[in-house]
Amino acid sequence: MIYLLSTSLATLTLVWVIPRSYIWTFSIVTSTATTCISAALLNNHINSSWHNTSINLATDQISTPLIILSLWLAPLALLASINTINKNSSNEQRTFISIIFIITIALIITFSATELTLFYIAFETTLLPTLTLIARWGAQKERLQASIYFLFYTLIGSLPLLISIIALASQANTIFLPSIALVNNIPNFSLTTTSIWWTFCIIAFTIKMPIYGLHLWLPKAHVEAPIAGSMILAAILLKLGGYGLLRTITIFLIPSSNLISYFLIIICVWGSLITSIICLRQTDLKALIAYSSVGHMSLVASGVFSISLTGTNGALILMIAHGLVSSALFCLANLNYERNNTRTLSITRGFSLISPALATWWLITCASNLGLPPTPNLIGELLILSSIINWNISSTPIITIATVFSAIYSLLIFNNTNNSTFPNFLSNVTPTNSREHTLIALHLIPLLLIITNPNAIMIS
Repeated sequence: MIYLLSTSLATLTLVWVIPRSYIWTFSIVTSTATTCISAALLNNHINSSWHNTSINLATDQISTPLIILSLWLAPLALLASINTINKNSSNEQRTFISIIFIITIALIITFSATELTLFYIAFETTLLPTLTLIARWGAQKERLQASIYFLFYTLIGSLPLLISIIALASQANTIFLPSIALVNNIPNFSLTTTSIWWTFCIIAFTIKMPIYGLHLWLPKAHVEAPIAGSMILAAILLKLGGYGLLRTITIFLIPSSNLISYFLIIICVWGSLITSIICLRQTDLKALIAYSSVGHMSLVASGVFSISLTGTNGALILMIAHGLVSSALFCLANLNYERNNTRTLSITRGFSLISPALATWWLITCASNLGLPPTPNLIGELLILSSIINWNISSTPIITIATVFSAIYSLLIFNNTNNSTFPNFLSNVTPTNSREHTLIALHLIPLLLIITNPNAIMIS
């Protein structure tokens, strides 16, 4: 962990020293090298529960895949932003790259923190850089409203989490996660007390995911954020909520989680269905992808709340797969936007006629999003579905319909963006280049690796 953090910190510092002409090349190369170093974390992934231990930092089977995902997306976010941010001044470019690395460092600390206080500090540290990305580099004036929504929801959710951590520290005399996990629950506390603490944690993490009902900030943030902001938000920051649930559910395992989980699974399953229906009515491409993230993360939350190894593994696989696929979808939407300056689905059409290669990337990404065999999305969804059906068979019709609607809106995205005739008022459309093809390919290659060995990101 020290190597990963020191490399990222060194890059963050050197960005302000090297000449302007080498900023992007240096940042992308060094972040790619850090990603390669992080791949070594998989060596101990299956053989031990906690490893790579240092002061207050360690990794395990839950955090390792998410750390690698965070580091994998950092150079891709930079690669996707070159075309737009390169037009800004030198200091603005350096600031933008620094923000990406600050978010990456905060994510590494969050996913590897072994103390709840350090976890909370790093968890909240991601707020300000993300807010800056949206407010400063957003494309429209509505970005300020989106920033306020994002700030309001996140701060409101973080307060109950802070109260829960303080109460746990004062009553249990430890905030060291491995020590708490050894006992599997909090002894000597009443059911009411642990239920309140667990509810406070749930509020914070379900807002961050978010699940349906607490999602109003997400579509606004996605629509107004620059491409790097949308990629990081969809691929990694939403996973902070799922990671927090996976971590804290071991603390409040029995009986508080059983008491609350019944109600939560119902909300999550219905939320997945409703957001799938909402996606069918969207006219904005980025808003559609944002609402699809709400549906997928509601499904992830239901897998966690099922309190089973099958559901947990399904949630973890779906988080990783959704992170890659949703980021790829936002990249493809941005490629279309750069060529026609609109996200309206009725206008963003016919790209298969002018760029068959781009249509191929759309097809593969949409197929992965709908869970076509043998994509990791299908593996995660099947594991979650089996755990929920095993929990209560009466939920089968609802979650099945939600899955069907998810497939429908994924096909709708592909059909609207690639079929039909190309708009007559658009001319001189720039053809796709090698940078853009590399960007999308690097999103999809990890999916192939997961297909060949899904156990690499599963809890044994």
